[in-house]
Amino acid sequence: MGNYYPVYLDLTGRPCVVIGGGREAERKVAGLLEAGAKVTLINAEVSVVLKDMAGRGLIDWVSRDYQTGDLEGAFLAIVENDRPRVYQAVAREAEKRGILLNVVDTTHLCSFIAPAIVRRGEVTFAISTGGLSPALARRLREELDASPVMRWAEMADLFAEVRREVRKKGLRPHPDRWQECMDGELMDLYFGGRREEAKARLLSMLQEQPEPTRAAGVASGS
Repeated sequence: MGNYYPVYLDLTGRPCVVIGGGREAERKVAGLLEAGAKVTLINAEVSVVLKDMAGRGLIDWVSRDYQTGDLEGAFLAIVENDRPRVYQAVAREAEKRGILLNVVDTTHLCSFIAPAIVRRGEVTFAISTGGLSPALARRLREELDASPVMRWAEMADLFAEVRREVRKKGLRPHPDRWQECMDGELMDLYFGGRREEAKARLLSMLQEQPEPTRAAGVASGS
């Protein structure tokens, strides 16, 4: 199998189908809802958690087993792997309709695989082993989640705000200059509760670069 092409999907308002009713279905439904998808769950029996989601109107629950045609209009589908006859039928329909499909832990039937995710605010890290070892992907996710480097991700709002301000001034600091400004002192100010001082320091350092590059014809940094 070749390498996967990494991509982030905008699922806001898109119809997505999850087939199954167990813990994997719970995780997949939760992830789709977090991404803003419109989720339909199909299974005769589902967990208490999924019933609660349906009861609160978060998802549409079709209380029966999968039938051919259930993927009509779907953008993406996910199916648990506990019943081979079901997930194989889903795979055939998904291929016929050109619908993105993930069969949990059954890589050869998937048109996409779901990576292990680490989030800090607006920053998302996706970790994949190409389906070879989900356990390794999970371990890497846990290690990254506990890493001090994640503190930089928590500062994304500051960097976005400063980036907007320097652009208003017509400046395009070189990417290397952004990296030079991301030092320990900046982090200490931010996490020491002195956010405005951190912002002022970053702005000043970006504007003090030797020859600020004006906007015209220059690629953006950060």
